[in-house]
Amino acid sequence: MNAVDSADELTAFRTPTSPWITVGQVGAALAASMGIGRFVYTPVLPLMEAQAGLTPSAGAALATANYLGYLVGALAGIVLPGLMRSAAAIRVSMLILTTTLALMPVTSNETAWAVLRCVAGATSAMVFVIAVSAMHSNLSGHAAHLSGWAFGGIGAGIALSGLVVLILRSVSTWGSVWWAAALLTLICTLAAWTLTPERAPTAPTAERRRSHNQGHRRFGALFVSYSLEGVGYIIAGTFLVAAIDHTAGSFAGSGAWVLVGLAALPSGPLWALLGRRWSRPILLVIALVIQAAGIALPAVAGGIWPALVSAFLFGGTFLGISQMSLTIGAHLQFPRAVAILTTGYSLGQIAGPLIVTPLLSDGYHLALLVASGIVLAAALAAAVLTARFRQRATVE
Repeated sequence: MNAVDSADELTAFRTPTSPWITVGQVGAALAASMGIGRFVYTPVLPLMEAQAGLTPSAGAALATANYLGYLVGALAGIVLPGLMRSAAAIRVSMLILTTTLALMPVTSNETAWAVLRCVAGATSAMVFVIAVSAMHSNLSGHAAHLSGWAFGGIGAGIALSGLVVLILRSVSTWGSVWWAAALLTLICTLAAWTLTPERAPTAPTAERRRSHNQGHRRFGALFVSYSLEGVGYIIAGTFLVAAIDHTAGSFAGSGAWVLVGLAALPSGPLWALLGRRWSRPILLVIALVIQAAGIALPAVAGGIWPALVSAFLFGGTFLGISQMSLTIGAHLQFPRAVAILTTGYSLGQIAGPLIVTPLLSDGYHLALLVASGIVLAAALAAAVLTARFRQRATVE
């Protein structure tokens, strides 16, 4: 047996025999990095305001620190493409993320919290980019709904983090929520430990280079749309629970966040299934409009039912928007599309809390209306993308 045969056998041994193994591993990585590590801050924010004396402006500053770190991690995916294909990088990132969550209750210093959330953001982005790139590479040629279920890991993580807050808020302190989140993240880390990263790209053929050139001309509208979505969605993702808490009660806020996760869990496969019948750019516009309506709803109507409908619409669209945007970017064969789109998204997320911080003195309602308007602007940018795709009915 020669060395080549041995290498082939080793590769075959390390490659999952079923695409569902990849789905589970990617889902676990996304649940850890985004659903829990990133978004547990949303339902725990009202607890920190009530128990730790965190002000709304300080809460927005911590969110911005996390998003700044996310930008650093996303940029690493652009300037260090080899790192994004490293199994060690995703493993170390997930362990560091777990540690930052566990350390949050150890201090009450806002500067230390900001540093921890910044580091958490950087590792979240690295895990996200590596996991999504691995998903596109390892699930290429398989049914589209598989990647949808993998993205559903974010929804599962959100639902778990919401349940943790719902259970612990009446019997324990805000610190216990962070420790529980760290434990859940560690479990997900172990589940994703053997995920095989994206393989190194091969040299493009002449036909693929022509496709690249066409994709470059279409990528701008997608980048603008996804960046604006980052602004609008993160305002809602950060302050939705706090806004509902103020109008419908604390348990309604935590319950609504659980509903966000439950709605997000099957949304990826659903949007992927719809993408087999209709153009993904058109579906992207529809999802953005629905999300804008959902974000605005608790700002214009009080009570539990508008809050729950808002949570359902938000949860049912934000993963689909990310999935469709990143899939379109990958289809356009734009170099390092996932990392570049994630960078634009993270820039939007940094801008979001900064834009609405001056509006928070009178509550969160005006901030949600601003977020809704920005998401509508993202829909307009995506509408330009659909016009450019008019000659092709479907983006596979």
